[in-house]
Amino acid sequence: MRRILIANRGEIARRIIRTARRMGIETVAVYSDADANAPHVAEATLAVHIGPAPAAESYLRAEKIIEAALKTGADAIHPGYGFLSENAAFADACQQAGLIFIGPGADAIRAMGLKDGAKKLMRQAGVPIVPGYQGDDQSLDRLQRSANAIGYPILIKAVAGGGGKGMRRVDDAASFADALLAAKREAQRAFGNDSVLIEKYLTCPRHVEVQVFADTHGNVVHLFERDCSLQRRHQKVVEEAPAPGLPEALRRAMGEAAVTAAKAIGYVGAGTVEFILDVSEGVEKAPFYFMEMNTRLQVEHPVTELITGYDLVEWQIRVARGEPLHARQEDIRINGHAVEVRLYAEDAEGGFLPSTGRLERLHLPEGLAGVRVDSGVVEGQEITVHYDPMIAKLIAHGTDRTVAIDRLIGALDATIAVGPKTNRSFLARLIGHPAFRTGDIDTGFIERHLEDLAPITEVPDRLLALAALAAATPREKPDMSSPWTALGPWRLNLPYRQSIDLFLPDGAKHTVTLTRQADGAIAVGGLDEPLTGLPAWRDAYRFEVDFSGSLARAMVLTHEHSLEVRVGGLTFHFGLRDEAAGDKGALPRDGKLTAPMPGKVLGIFVKPGQSVAAGERLLVLEAMKMEHRLTAPATGIIKAVHVDENDQVPEGRLLIELDVEAASA
Repeated sequence: MRRILIANRGEIARRIIRTARRMGIETVAVYSDADANAPHVAEATLAVHIGPAPAAESYLRAEKIIEAALKTGADAIHPGYGFLSENAAFADACQQAGLIFIGPGADAIRAMGLKDGAKKLMRQAGVPIVPGYQGDDQSLDRLQRSANAIGYPILIKAVAGGGGKGMRRVDDAASFADALLAAKREAQRAFGNDSVLIEKYLTCPRHVEVQVFADTHGNVVHLFERDCSLQRRHQKVVEEAPAPGLPEALRRAMGEAAVTAAKAIGYVGAGTVEFILDVSEGVEKAPFYFMEMNTRLQVEHPVTELITGYDLVEWQIRVARGEPLHARQEDIRINGHAVEVRLYAEDAEGGFLPSTGRLERLHLPEGLAGVRVDSGVVEGQEITVHYDPMIAKLIAHGTDRTVAIDRLIGALDATIAVGPKTNRSFLARLIGHPAFRTGDIDTGFIERHLEDLAPITEVPDRLLALAALAAATPREKPDMSSPWTALGPWRLNLPYRQSIDLFLPDGAKHTVTLTRQADGAIAVGGLDEPLTGLPAWRDAYRFEVDFSGSLARAMVLTHEHSLEVRVGGLTFHFGLRDEAAGDKGALPRDGKLTAPMPGKVLGIFVKPGQSVAAGERLLVLEAMKMEHRLTAPATGIIKAVHVDENDQVPEGRLLIELDVEAASA
């Protein structure tokens, strides 16, 4: 295998290029209009343009990708994950074109591609599955009767695809029909297939998946498990390996079940068998059930690589070349612990809405001990509405789980991304949460602790002092050749004193006084407890203060008229001037509702002259693979609707005008 075309983009394309280069294999990148200047294009040996920005016109065009592979003399195609990676027709087309598909055979992809069929196969193989309905009768009556028989709560799941698309939890019979129609509509739009299955909803589940690998010689092994329980909208936020607190007997049973699943479909290559654990009575007694199998490499594969020491992309390439697996089951060991988070361009404090724009500043914590960074973007690049808004994956490895978490918090503190809003500070608070640290986790963790995970509003005196000192301390060392500098802060009668006004996000103002002393230390006043500190910048961002022998360290970022101070995974914002503004979440006086982000209008549920109540659904906007409901912020009458279904709208576009005064007249 001399040359591989990578049918993907972003961080996974760069990840594959890195391994291929080490193995002496050339690579071919493909790119859309939006990715012409993307890093994966520059790093590949060759690059081929395949179409406009929308994925449906570029990365999902199998014929264009195969044409590019043949034109550049590639021997094989690596699909990465997403896009065409689990498309059986694409795997067949590669083979028919004389190209090696670095993944499982098309038959295995088909077998696991539909969740209902996959569950039937697993039941026959003796792999436990969740109680539910996986039948062909998709009528409302049949599905409603099945849900009633299973008992609520139940989960409606699209039989095709993943990522939370076409999935709805239903808590009672009265809500079933609406939820079913919404799930089917979403599934049809995302996968071209509106069939669903019904499962018993486990109220306290953990999502644990097992990495499997198989070769063409009949060898199948597992590389232990990953816990992916911390999710939002059924999408993974934090992944770790091994699963915390998992009894050895349960770990072994799940690994054996995953190998059985792979053997049952004649699997070849890298795959992930996903299980759900019912931990309502504790993990020691938890039964596990097969959910689905992902017939590709996973986004979270780095945590497995870090605890086993194996390069899974290299394994994929070697298996595709016909080589046997280079490790037996008994050779594979767990070394330490690894945790991964996904840094997204999204507004975590504003309902996790996607954020777009230019990355004006980007510093990722590469080079920190035990930290790995996989990123698909660079400083100056645009985050667009066309693709997943992931900026980077940050992964930390340590001798144990505590070390890995601490290293990852340090990596998040050291991450700088200016431009689009990111979930960086939310991730740091999440993995620093006491319940996460103890391993008390399940898929409802984020929702249950959402209030605890909000930004910190109470600022201790020491942080106020540190922020004031950072604002007053120049980053550059003074020119000591000047006598005016060499004399220091000398005054004829009074000591040199400076006042710093710090404005908190809630509008509260703190005035801190700094009095410079003869020995260079600074007395900090205006606080409940007076402090004295000796400040110093260690580099452009690392700031520290020696408070009478107690050292306080922080990452400090300076923005226009504000400071951002990061300490131990917590982020504090301080304005340096009063810029108090009105409630941005309030309804504008003119009643004009605008698009909170760029997106596509999927549905409009009101018309001019219609009366609406506060909280009533007005419009559904799709952006970055997610649906966002816009609701009426107050009771009123629809004055005008300025968009149509399927319109692509920019951020700030006027969507609907609501007349509140008319309703109250």
